[in-house]
Amino acid sequence: MTHPARIIPIASFALALVVACGGSEETASPAATAESPSTSAQAPAAAASEPAAETDSGVSVDVAKGEQIYATYCGSCHGAGGAGDGPAAAALDPQPAKHTDGEYMNALTNEHLFKVIEKGGPAVGKSALMAPWGGTLSDAQIWDVVAFVRSLAVPPYEGSVP
Repeated sequence: MTHPARIIPIASFALALVVACGGSEETASPAATAESPSTSAQAPAAAASEPAAETDSGVSVDVAKGEQIYATYCGSCHGAGGAGDGPAAAALDPQPAKHTDGEYMNALTNEHLFKVIEKGGPAVGKSALMAPWGGTLSDAQIWDVVAFVRSLAVPPYEGSVP
């Protein structure tokens, strides 16, 4: 049984996590977040300059839009540069994925990344703390985030998105 004294800190953490993870679109606009010095300083320079591109599958992706969305919804846990070092990360167990870890990330399919963003961590056997964003983001926005996440990997991802 959970001790009553532990419920308040857990509830406070859960509320802080929802707020930090962009509980609504009004919490931070992508334009305001993109102008943040910490976001632009940590994100790859190439990501912001890449124009929208249509892939072989016919899906149009825009890495710069993906970067803005990532900053708004993902950066509080995964960090602006994807190193798993966002302000909420210290309180999370397990720790957020490091999107800069090319050895790990490059082995994942685009469809896997789309699914975890759309449906949350439990949909792919990962942490329940990874929120589902499918109710907030359109499919096109999720593909933009996948494209941005792919730009973070070291060594670089060599495939195409999607």
